[in-house]
Amino acid sequence: MLQIRYVWERPIRITHWVNFFSIVVLSITGIYIGAPFASVHSSSQYVMGGMRAVHFFFGYLFGLSLIVRIIWGFMGNQHARWFPAFTPWLSIEGWKRLIGTFTFYIFLRRLPPPAVGHNPLAATAYSGVFVLFLVQIVTGFALYGQFDPSGIWGTMGSHLLLVVGAQWMRLIHHVVMWLLIGFAIQHVYSSYLMNAREKNGTVSSIFDGFKFIDPEEHH
Repeated sequence: MLQIRYVWERPIRITHWVNFFSIVVLSITGIYIGAPFASVHSSSQYVMGGMRAVHFFFGYLFGLSLIVRIIWGFMGNQHARWFPAFTPWLSIEGWKRLIGTFTFYIFLRRLPPPAVGHNPLAATAYSGVFVLFLVQIVTGFALYGQFDPSGIWGTMGSHLLLVVGAQWMRLIHHVVMWLLIGFAIQHVYSSYLMNAREKNGTVSSIFDGFKFIDPEEHH
């Protein structure tokens, strides 16, 4: 008989959706800032200023969400913690499960290895995504600091800009945006795939936190 298990705690679910909406808004406004696509008839319309204001607001929100998630990675349940949930590659058993999940994704295996929280392959990918989050936030605020060199972001980002250069910083910021968009597409696909194959409430769990677990498989 299936058991209902509380897997994703509220801070995980909240930061997940804050990150999602932040990335959507930041991508749209970021694309506009880089290549304006709206026509205006007078400077009083201030479209670029509005786009920048929205971009900066969601940049702060995204940064705050990431800080909360990092902290919760040390305080949350076993499915939220950085160790061992997000580091399966540190053990031989983790590598076996990681490879098993990969073979399932490429249709060489009928069923994936059982997992209550993130499967090993997803956990490894999410670890990389968190690195991209950090890169995006650091480069974003460093670029933001150019418009207020004497402010906190200008002071903190000035050395990074000197080392990397403003144009390379913009390129990194732009490329990471597209990497995150690509990840989001794959994330939706794999979530629905796991939900359909395991029938464990993978998709609904990010809304209510609960999954349906077969105790025979997760003993």
